[in-house]
Amino acid sequence: MTPLESSQRAAVVAEARSWLGTPYHHRGRIKGAGVDCAMLLAEVYHRAGLITALDIGHYPMDWHLHRDVEQYLGWVERHASRTDLALPGDVVLFRFGRCFSHGGIVLDWPRIIHAYVGQGCVLGDVAAEQRLGRRERLIFSCWRQDTPA
Repeated sequence: MTPLESSQRAAVVAEARSWLGTPYHHRGRIKGAGVDCAMLLAEVYHRAGLITALDIGHYPMDWHLHRDVEQYLGWVERHASRTDLALPGDVVLFRFGRCFSHGGIVLDWPRIIHAYVGQGCVLGDVAAEQRLGRRERLIFSCWRQDTPA
């Protein structure tokens, strides 16, 4: 890992940690006031300087239950590549409903930060939490590509 990559990963993790305790709010993207899992990723990676500000547009709260379109996955694939190894600062996506519709930021696998309905922006442990650990998941990185998309 280069010094630049190490610094950028640390910036992503630090920014993600600064969102902890933010209440859950569908389509929210204001630190301390409200955020959902998609906007958490968009804001953290933007504030860490890795992506431009994203206008994700409107999406219903239950879109993943009624459609097969991989909307969330598409957003992530525009900025990151699939990988097999989860390192600090990487993204993990989980299948909820009919498609990948929940995401978090890796701290130290299997620990993540994610925004969850009813809990807000919290620390999570993929290995310990059944609602996450049993789900199909994909790992993405802004820094490397181990697995072709």
